[in-house]
Amino acid sequence: MLCAISGEAPQEPVVSKISGSVFEKRLIEKYIEENQKDPVTGEDLTIEDLLPIKSSRVVRPRPPTLTSIPALLSTFQNEWDALALESYNLKEQLTRTREELATSLYQHDAAVRVIARLTKERDEARDALSKVTVSAGGPSNGDAMAVDAEGLTDELASKVDETQNKLSKSRKKRPVPQGWATPDDVVAFGVASSSSLPVPESTTLTVDGDYAAVGGLQGDVAIYSIESDNVERSLKVNEPVTDSIWEGSKVIFSTSKGSVKVFEGGSEVASFSEHAGPATGLAMHPSKEILASIGSDKSFIFYDLLNLKRATRVYTNAALTACAFHPDGHLFAVGTNSGEIKLFMSKTGEEATAFTLGAPVQAITFSENGFWFAATAKGQTTVTIFDLRKEGDAAQVKVLEVGSAVQSLAWDYSQQFLATAGPTGVTVQHYSKGSRKWSEPFRAAVSSVDIKWVANASKLLAVNGDGVVTVIGPNEA
Repeated sequence: MLCAISGEAPQEPVVSKISGSVFEKRLIEKYIEENQKDPVTGEDLTIEDLLPIKSSRVVRPRPPTLTSIPALLSTFQNEWDALALESYNLKEQLTRTREELATSLYQHDAAVRVIARLTKERDEARDALSKVTVSAGGPSNGDAMAVDAEGLTDELASKVDETQNKLSKSRKKRPVPQGWATPDDVVAFGVASSSSLPVPESTTLTVDGDYAAVGGLQGDVAIYSIESDNVERSLKVNEPVTDSIWEGSKVIFSTSKGSVKVFEGGSEVASFSEHAGPATGLAMHPSKEILASIGSDKSFIFYDLLNLKRATRVYTNAALTACAFHPDGHLFAVGTNSGEIKLFMSKTGEEATAFTLGAPVQAITFSENGFWFAATAKGQTTVTIFDLRKEGDAAQVKVLEVGSAVQSLAWDYSQQFLATAGPTGVTVQHYSKGSRKWSEPFRAAVSSVDIKWVANASKLLAVNGDGVVTVIGPNEA
């Protein structure tokens, strides 16, 4: 007959009415005082539930003082009893903790599996939505899915109104800035310099002041100094870059994996993965506080750049290939792979109007007069000028024949010069307000995938698919 706690023969054995186990009386009483439970079954147990077991034993003498060996042995026995009780409690707690840990690990593993399944279902749903073809203009049979437009927050909507009111008042009578390039200056343009950057398979070019960022399909970005004609530093996006914007201290990239990454001070400060498919373009609102991205998942997304978070998403009926904000910021234009150019209200996400280009849209750029925008389609050798004040075929006020495929467009701030870039060359189309006629003051056989105006339109910066940056400007002797 052994104690269920200490494993030794009890000196004062008692038996529990609950479990029927035998215990040393002093040990079980201490356990009940602390836990009020049976140590074997875990059920409630009181001292009244203990039955003494009568057995013949030798009556122990009364312990003497601690100066004697029997007194020391008694003290050691009490300490041993306390140690045995504590050891039992620790083993019990360890067993209980192991059970709780096993349960928590199982719940965590189950939660991870649920999250992975929901993420996969979300991506599959987005992909399925991007492949749905919504016919425009046909009668509805009641089966079409309606996606409500999602508007901006009140704070950002107020910023859109404030920016529009500020910019639209001075736009109509704004003169050409002092020191801006003239048509004669553009006629005298030539290739000033050409440099090869360590960016294979280049796709995009963005400019801020005297610096340019060139990104490519291998995720490399080179920061190029136009003045000193060299690469000053590099960035690693680690995903194929499809478009870029440089605004102030922030350099922003979209990638073919659906990401939008924000770099500041050479480090990545934010990354958004909202698109279920490639993110195909970026645009900056004139307020500099709202960023837009478009994707092949038929949606465009606005981001709050101050708080670095998503602000709104709007779905369309076709994959999006190009985008641009109106100079006043109240309209957002997107080009689709079905050949349509749709204009949406920036505040509400509602579609305002649409124009037809006839083929997948390659590039869109607005004139600073606020009335015109230029667009070109993939494989086309023409650039079409649209007037926002007109509708239908009357909206196409001019079709410029460039003579070769156009991949990129850039309208200068003075509204005079429209630069085009493509695999066979660069051109500048000039519009004279006095004669209301178009002319071509410059053409060069410089292969380019992207082009930007620099320094009061005194220079053009172009990059080709091999990472060669070409500075086009006045020929300096």
